[in-house]
Amino acid sequence: MTRKVLVVDDDAALREALAQTLELKDLDPVTAGSFVAAKDLITTGFDGVILSDIRMPGRDGFHLLDYVRSVDEDLPVILLTGEGDIPMAVKAMSGGAFGFLEKPCVTADLLAVLERALKTRRLVLENRDFKQRLEDGDPAARMLFGTSPLSEELRARVRAVAPTMAEVLVAGPAGSGISKVAEVIHLMSPRAQAPFVKSPSAGLTTVDFADLCLQAGDGSLFLDEISALSEALQYAVLEHIEQGGEPRLITGSTADLAELVAQGSFGADLYYRLEGMRVRIPALAERPGDIPVLFRLYVAQAAEQAGIEAPEISQEQLAALMAQDWPGNARSLMSAAMRFVLGMPDEVNATAELGLAEQLAQVERSLLIAALGRQNGRAAAAAEALKLPRKTFYDKLARYGIRPESYRR
Repeated sequence: MTRKVLVVDDDAALREALAQTLELKDLDPVTAGSFVAAKDLITTGFDGVILSDIRMPGRDGFHLLDYVRSVDEDLPVILLTGEGDIPMAVKAMSGGAFGFLEKPCVTADLLAVLERALKTRRLVLENRDFKQRLEDGDPAARMLFGTSPLSEELRARVRAVAPTMAEVLVAGPAGSGISKVAEVIHLMSPRAQAPFVKSPSAGLTTVDFADLCLQAGDGSLFLDEISALSEALQYAVLEHIEQGGEPRLITGSTADLAELVAQGSFGADLYYRLEGMRVRIPALAERPGDIPVLFRLYVAQAAEQAGIEAPEISQEQLAALMAQDWPGNARSLMSAAMRFVLGMPDEVNATAELGLAEQLAQVERSLLIAALGRQNGRAAAAAEALKLPRKTFYDKLARYGIRPESYRR
């Protein structure tokens, strides 16, 4: 999180006093005694804000403000002066200053302005990074969102399987975007310029399958919910794979195919052919840190579709979203974003209305699930990562009804 503050003041004692005050408030001050000393630190990638005195020998705070605006007009500058008056404040704000305070300023007032500036800077940098990835990234970067380690692993896995041309099984919970991941695999394969055809598996006949193969040609055919294939069609799909026929097959499933094989309701031969190239999509509950990123994205998309300005999202509202399980995953988060944009923020406010104990319990459950996801369902490793005794960890799993095997990839 952005916590850096560049403090520019020619008064060494005051500069160090400000830095100490900021450090005590968990901020990360960087000090400079003049515009010249600060200049090299002022870049478009500076992940912080600037707090500068106005009255300095040589290049003053207004010159610094003009320079910052020429480098990055979205970099917040807060100006301080010991001679504050109305004309000076007007000049500062009309020049693009984020804030203007008179020395000596009340610490609470200073911190309030800095926190608002840091939040603004963080959002600016996040939006820039997101847009840059959309412009420069491959389909995995452009279409599969999230900044958590599990999201990075998902993109890495997609990049690994896409060029192999082998059949792929995309597995994940309902609403997690299985068909989207399948499309990204196609777009990152050598067949990207050929057709991508998708179809539900339920109700398909062998004739339907043959027709779909003709439509896909030398591209990719995505069969969703592969567990719904009839026994006859399972044999036809397996034969297609074993004969190396066109098109490439990508399959999807929200069901536990291994369990269906054990029950005798899904063919073991087909399962083991598909399992070799498996891509697992983690549930949102395993990666709560992705929820703010995804929700902001979905709110922006929903506002654009509705033709209205996107409403501001508070940190408290994001925390409330992160405390929920989201059994519908990305699909339900997307629906919540649309309701939020339209003034019906039910999910956003629901958790905020719970008592402290209930909110902490939901957060604790999310952290347990996230730890299991990172450790591939290995309970002992997850307990160690959370620095919990194993018995305590297992007691918590039992309390929340969490099964470690559900988070194995």
